[in-house]
Amino acid sequence: MKIRNIAIIAHVDHGKTTLVDCLLRQSGTFRDNQTVAERALDSGDLERERGITILSKCTSVVWQDTRINIVDTPGHADFGGEVERILSMVDGVVLLVDAAEGAMPQTKFVTAKALRQGLKPIVVINKVDRPDGRAAEVVEEVFDLFAALDASDEQLDFPTLYASAKHGWASHEPDGPRDDMAPLFETIVRHVPPPEVAPDAPFRLLVTTLEADPYLGRVLTGRIAAGRVRANDQIKALNRDGKPIEDGRVTRVLAFRGLSRVPLEEGEAGDIVAIAGLKEASVADTLCAPDVTQAIPAPPIDPPTLALTISVNDSPLAGREGSKVTSRVILARLLREAEGNVAIRVQPSEEKDAFEVAGRGELQLGILIETMRREGFELSISRPRVLFHVDEKSGQKLEPMEEVLVDVDEAFSGTVVEKLSLRRAELQDMRPSGGGKVRLSFLAPSRGLIGYHGEFLTDTRGSGIMYRLFHGYAPVKGAIGGRKHGVLVANSDGAAVAYALWNLEERGALFIGPGAAVYRGMIIGECSRDTDLDVNPLKAKQLTNIRTVSKDEAIRLTPPRKLSLEQAVAYIDDDELVEVTPKSIRLRKRFLDPHDRKRASRAEAAVG
Repeated sequence: MKIRNIAIIAHVDHGKTTLVDCLLRQSGTFRDNQTVAERALDSGDLERERGITILSKCTSVVWQDTRINIVDTPGHADFGGEVERILSMVDGVVLLVDAAEGAMPQTKFVTAKALRQGLKPIVVINKVDRPDGRAAEVVEEVFDLFAALDASDEQLDFPTLYASAKHGWASHEPDGPRDDMAPLFETIVRHVPPPEVAPDAPFRLLVTTLEADPYLGRVLTGRIAAGRVRANDQIKALNRDGKPIEDGRVTRVLAFRGLSRVPLEEGEAGDIVAIAGLKEASVADTLCAPDVTQAIPAPPIDPPTLALTISVNDSPLAGREGSKVTSRVILARLLREAEGNVAIRVQPSEEKDAFEVAGRGELQLGILIETMRREGFELSISRPRVLFHVDEKSGQKLEPMEEVLVDVDEAFSGTVVEKLSLRRAELQDMRPSGGGKVRLSFLAPSRGLIGYHGEFLTDTRGSGIMYRLFHGYAPVKGAIGGRKHGVLVANSDGAAVAYALWNLEERGALFIGPGAAVYRGMIIGECSRDTDLDVNPLKAKQLTNIRTVSKDEAIRLTPPRKLSLEQAVAYIDDDELVEVTPKSIRLRKRFLDPHDRKRASRAEAAVG
C-alpha cells in the first residue's frame, strides 16, 4: 500500500483537531453509528478543558489505495519542541488558516519550521462560511508570509483549498461544490511525495516521541527511515553522536490505525510506528539494526527562555491534600517529563530540596505544574525568571525577546500601548482589523511580559486577545517596574473568620473567604498600598450583652479574588512562593516568620 506522511499545522483554534475528526469520519475509520467524542485526538483532560492541543497525536486513514499517516500538532509556541520533532518524520504539511483571522503569530512559527525543513505545504483556508470571512485576502497574506520566510519557488507554488472542517467539506474554489473532503484527500495524495526511504537497507528509526505504557513500558514512536522491524528483532540505540546507548529486543511493533494503536507483524520503511522493548533510549536517539554505526541527524531544538524553581512544600498545611510530597518523588517525575519533552530542562537548585525547571514559556510550565498537581503532588513554585545569554563575541548580556500581537477594541488600545511601553515593549505596527478593533504588533522583552496577561484582560474588559511568539535575543532593555501593590500577610494560624475579613476589606482585595485555612506568612490578599501588611484574619467579634440594630447587622463580604495557577505564579514577587496542592492554590512568603523576612530583606539590601 502507498504511504503519505503529513502534519497538520496551524495557529491555536483555527480548527486542526476538528479537521482530523472530519478526515477520520469520511475515510470510513469510524462506523456510521459509532459514538466518538468531538475533537477525538485531544484526549487529555487539560486539552479538553482549555480547547488546545498540548501533545502531538498520530493517527492514520486509508483513502482508496493510500495510507495517510496524520499528525495533529500543537499550535502554541510554548510547545514548539513538539512541533519541531514531529516535522522531522513527515513529508508534507497541511497549513490550516482561519478565513477571518488570517495568518497569525503561531502560524508563522510552525510554518517557518516546516519551510526550513524543505516541506511543501498545502494551504487550507478553513471556516470560509464565516460571515466575516475574507478568503481571497487571507490567501495573499499566506503568500506574503511564505515569501517573508524565504520559501523556495516550489514552496510558493502551493495548492489552495477552501473548507469548513466543522461542516465536513473542502473545495478547490471558494464558491465550488461543498460535498465532502475528497478534494483534500486527492490533493494530499497528489502533492505530498512518498517517503524517501531505503526498504532493503538495515533498520533505522529516529525517535520523535516517548511515552510510558503501564503494560508495555517505554514506547518510542518515529518513522522508519530504512529497512523493516518485527517483534523479537535484536536492535540497538545510538545517541545524536552515534555512541551506543543500549542493546535490546523489540517486544512489540505498533501502528496507528484510526484512534487505536494496533500490533503489527512487521513495520515497513516509511511507516510511522511505535516500538516497545528498550529501557534507556529517548527522544532524538536512533533505533537501528546491530550492524548500523551512524545515527540519523536530529533537528536542533530552540533553547528554553524561562525558568522557575519547584521545591518541596514546607508550609504548615503540607501533606494534608497530596500523597506525593518528598523531593525524591518530585525529582523523579520532573526527570521523566524532561526525558519525553525535549523543550524542558531540569537542574538541581542551590536551595535545599529544590529543582530549577526551564521551558519555553509560562503556559508550558503551567501545564506541567497543573498535570503534577492532578497526579497528587504538593509543590512550592517560585516566580518565573528569564534566562539571559552572553554574546560570545562582544560579551554583552542578551535577553529573550517576543513578538506580541494584540487584537483589541479601539477604546482600549491606548491603555495597552501605555502599559506595554512601561514594560519596555516597542510598538511595531498598528492597523484597524474591522469591527471597531485594532491589531497592535509589539517587540517586547519576555521579562516584561511575566504577569501581564491578567492585567491585560482587566484593562480590556476581557475582550482583548494577545498572542506571543519567541523572536530572538537582544541587548537587555533596562529596568522594568514590578508589582505596584503590597500584600496582606496572615500573622497567625487557624481558620479565617468572616468578621475579621470584613474589617480587612478596607485594607485591600482579599484572596480567601471565611473558613479558609490560613497560617502565619500566608498571603491572604492584595494591600491597597505599596507595602506589605501583617494582619490577623482570625480576630472574632467581641461579644457583649448589648443588642442594637446596628451591632447585629449581617456581615456581607465581597467575593474573594480567586487566582488561577498561571495567575498566581505570575502575581508573586521574588520573596514569595505559590503553594500548589491537588485541592488548593495558596500564596505565601518564602520566609514565614516575620523576623526571618526582615533579616533576609536587610541582607539583600546590604548586597545590593
